[in-house]
Amino acid sequence: MPLSEHEQRMLDQIERALYAEDPKFANTVRQTNPAVHYKRWIIKAGLGFVVGVVLLMTGLMLQSTAVQVTISVLGFLVMLSCFLWGANAWRKASGGGAEAAAAAAEPKQKRRGGSRPGMMNRFEERWRRRQEGEE
Repeated sequence: MPLSEHEQRMLDQIERALYAEDPKFANTVRQTNPAVHYKRWIIKAGLGFVVGVVLLMTGLMLQSTAVQVTISVLGFLVMLSCFLWGANAWRKASGGGAEAAAAAAEPKQKRRGGSRPGMMNRFEERWRRRQEGEE
């Protein structure tokens, strides 16, 4: 939704005040792209996943059973958490998070296009017509 003229003027005024107050911070914020932030998350998650694989393999190569199981489980948990972190960053970087949240917030009828009423609406309409004596 586009901003109104008044809102745009207010935003420009706030931006000018920010530049006057702290130009270095304002320049940094203006140049930051959220996709770059998510790409860093994906890289860190990938590196963490590799660390998890190394832990898992190290645990499997040890002789002591108790230590072997502990390190292997720790490696698996690191791999799992890094995979989930990376998948979440990937979803946000590709814009899937905003679209999915917007789709979930819409009512079901609106998502269907509204051309066909739901089952409950049809039942209510039939009941109303029966009560009015139309059928």
